[in-house]
Amino acid sequence: MKKNCTCCGRHAIIYSHFKCPDCGDEEIIRCQNCRKKVVEYVCGKCGFVGP
Repeated sequence: MKKNCTCCGRHAIIYSHFKCPDCGDEEIIRCQNCRKKVVEYVCGKCGFVGP
């Protein structure tokens, strides 16, 4: 199943997904490329910035 990466917005086949470490509500999806480059993500609900 393809999902959109939270960081870059691209459709990703290989990705990781997890709940926001701060609020625990928003699902964060990170493609393989963004994980490798350690691109920051922002929770759409609480504004938490990771990694």
